[in-house]
Amino acid sequence: MSDPGITEALGRIKAIVGPKGFIADADAMTPYLDDERGLYHGATRLVVRPASTDEVAAVVRVCAAALIPIVPQGGNTGLVGAAVPPEDGRAVLLNLGRMSRVRAIDPINHTITVEAGCILADIQRAAADADRLFPLSLGAEGTCQIGGNLATNAGGIAVLRYGNMRELTLGIEAVLADGQIWNGLRGLRKDNTGYDLKQLFIGSEGTLGVITAATLKLFPAPREVETAFLGLARIEDAMALFARARQASGDQLTAFELIPRLGLEMAMRHVPGIVDPLASPHRWYTLLEVSSSQTGSGLRQTLETFLAGAVGAGLVQDGTVAASTAQARALWRIREGVVEGQKYDGGSIKHDVSVPVSKVAEFIVQASQAAEAKLPGIRPVAFGHIGDGNIHFNLSQPPAAQTRVFLARWKEFNRLVHDLVHSFDGSISAEHGIGRLKRDELTRYKSALELELMRKVKRALDPDGLMNPGKILIP
Repeated sequence: MSDPGITEALGRIKAIVGPKGFIADADAMTPYLDDERGLYHGATRLVVRPASTDEVAAVVRVCAAALIPIVPQGGNTGLVGAAVPPEDGRAVLLNLGRMSRVRAIDPINHTITVEAGCILADIQRAAADADRLFPLSLGAEGTCQIGGNLATNAGGIAVLRYGNMRELTLGIEAVLADGQIWNGLRGLRKDNTGYDLKQLFIGSEGTLGVITAATLKLFPAPREVETAFLGLARIEDAMALFARARQASGDQLTAFELIPRLGLEMAMRHVPGIVDPLASPHRWYTLLEVSSSQTGSGLRQTLETFLAGAVGAGLVQDGTVAASTAQARALWRIREGVVEGQKYDGGSIKHDVSVPVSKVAEFIVQASQAAEAKLPGIRPVAFGHIGDGNIHFNLSQPPAAQTRVFLARWKEFNRLVHDLVHSFDGSISAEHGIGRLKRDELTRYKSALELELMRKVKRALDPDGLMNPGKILIP
């Protein structure tokens, strides 16, 4: 039997956003209720799609008065179940996709102010149109929304040089749990007037409020970009190469990605158009990019000199440097194909972890050995942004294993990998967040004091526990 108060509240929400601002049909709501990996399927009373910050605030006020939980959602491309509502169907799903305006670009201040529903790729294009660079770049950039990037503190391939969303954000606008609007859209590099409140909301996965807009940093557009794909014999050589690359490029190193031979083979096997760019196979590969905002910077010569030294030192066995933009894109397509190829090569137990950069090689060796000892034939696929210590340590099933049986051991292998990460003073979530997927594990790896401080912040900003309940912290 439905609650008359809830029914009335839902009617008021529909009136606030108008006919284009809500979805009530069960079939039409379905795409909003499944997560990217298919691990969670939620339920909701209503999908609400507001068109402005004022509408978001009005909706939140109605929900607060009726004690209706709210689940904010961007492009729903996250990998930890943070944007999917609980299965009990009590929550309203607040999708920000209609709020997609670029509010302002200030090329002199190197800032862009955008609404939460802006697609990441659209922000990149808007910056480029102003002869500027917005450097956040990740696989889902054609569909993910900046509000979700902020809520998860997204990273991507350029963190090494530009930082993740915490470093790329100067100010945010957010609707609080009681419906108040906090306008913190300041384009200041220096503001030493107390607590940095925006950082509470960045990475909070919608559990403290709804991010509705942000002022982001822009950078000079790159004029020269050089990309190299290198074959290595040992994982330890990759880390020595990274240290040399940073020093040789004068910190012009934009990206430094690790790819194992198995990952390349999966990509070639399952992704059309991907080929091995080198003449013979190697155990490991690095894909590196250097860039400069100046023309005539001599970047190509710098790269070639660095590579000659690396070959002479025995760190690089073979390599290729892109001679055109098309060739550079083809090399980056290999990196994207490593992710895609795993989907078609059996079950994969995934880990998004980080350790100190100096410990990356040691971690990969130890974690691979531990996984192989537990299950002979398992295939570790360690890849990712190792220049900032972020390893996507995925475990593909043995070729003859049954996928369902293998995936049933997800928690077992999580414990093995995450315990090792913890022993390295690392993190069990480098860039994907906690959501529901890692919520329970957080209690194992965070200290009791850290967890209590997080709960105090949650209680202070969301005393009724209505903002994205059940994510990050156990209720």
